[in-house]
Amino acid sequence: MEKRVYQVWKARNKFILGGRLIFGPDARSLLVTLLLIIVPLAVFCVFVARHLRHEFSSYNAGYAILVVAIVFTIYVLVLLLFTSARDPGIIPRNSHPPEEEFRYDSSVSAEVGGRQTPSLQFPRTKEVVINGFSVKVKYCDTCMLYRPPRCSHCSICDNCVERFDHHCPWVGQCIGLRNYRYFFMFVSSSTLLCIYVFAMSALYIKVLMDNYHSTVWRAMKESPASVILMAYCFIALWFVGGLTGFHLYLIGTNQTTYENFRYRADNRNNAYNRGCLNNFLDVFCTKIKPSRNNFRASFQEEVQRPPPLPSMREAELDDFGGDQRSKVEDDLEIGDDLLKISQRRNVEEIDEDIRSRGSNGPHHNSSEADSVFGSDRRAPTVRSDTQHSSWGRRSGSWDLAPEVFAMNSLVTESRSYVTPKDTHQ
Repeated sequence: MEKRVYQVWKARNKFILGGRLIFGPDARSLLVTLLLIIVPLAVFCVFVARHLRHEFSSYNAGYAILVVAIVFTIYVLVLLLFTSARDPGIIPRNSHPPEEEFRYDSSVSAEVGGRQTPSLQFPRTKEVVINGFSVKVKYCDTCMLYRPPRCSHCSICDNCVERFDHHCPWVGQCIGLRNYRYFFMFVSSSTLLCIYVFAMSALYIKVLMDNYHSTVWRAMKESPASVILMAYCFIALWFVGGLTGFHLYLIGTNQTTYENFRYRADNRNNAYNRGCLNNFLDVFCTKIKPSRNNFRASFQEEVQRPPPLPSMREAELDDFGGDQRSKVEDDLEIGDDLLKISQRRNVEEIDEDIRSRGSNGPHHNSSEADSVFGSDRRAPTVRSDTQHSSWGRRSGSWDLAPEVFAMNSLVTESRSYVTPKDTHQ
């Protein structure tokens, strides 16, 4: 069966209706938000607005209170759906890192196949110029891309989102480039709805006082639902009203919530501020960009391409400073050091054997040994330089230059020449 993009989506989003609606991983919190809106409005329509239908001079004027409440509630719910059920501006992930950004760092190398090769490195940041200001963009290891300006990776949804503002748990979705307008309209409309319900509930208390010539306390006892709704709307106004005012400030200065909290202490210049009027026009009067993702499209698996490795010649040049002659010279020098160590051990054994025999031994043996191994008296200590490929392990053995084996065979022959004479003595 052919799979679609939303079925193999790597992030934590949830899809319904065959990938037509996309939510964040905490989409269940959206049910709480729906209850906080629908339940109070239902109480208002049943216990307050219904009793106000005939309280005006025109008999049908009171119905407007009920109709406005219902229509306004539907409008708020539609805005909530547009905010939480659409792509907020997700940037698709790359299947492999951008190859044009590869660079080789010989200071940090990895052993591959018995030799050391330079490791692949990425510049962690890049600088772009926006409105005359230099802005740094970061590389995202998860999405394998350089984030555009004002883009950030949401740790909850696990997506890179354009013009990332914040992740709102009340709507169960990230707030970004493609749904910020609807989010602000939802919050501001909720504020107006709270004010409307509060005002109509207070009006009903006033009507009860006039009809029964009673005090405020008696009118409140007659309609406890009005008192509960007034208290509820007063508390809600502190949240949605304060949020509306804060985002009015952010829109006027062309900031996001993420930028305001992260860069406020840095006193950075705002590269995106175009003036209060233009900033509002950018948010409310520009066309919303189409989504970069087609979640219902057929999924075509892309072949994973391994990162490019340097050629053998490039690796050798990187390992040895770009000079192959130095590699040969270093191999010969290491082989000479190993030979001297082996010679010194053999000569020490021969000297000890001669001293044990006294001065009766043939003179030509010691002189011959000295002539063969005399140079080892000055043998320096061996140097361990792990940067040379001749020291690499292959199948548990050491690879030495051919000259070393030739000199070792000479040492073996010399020992076999001395040993029979010692036996004869």
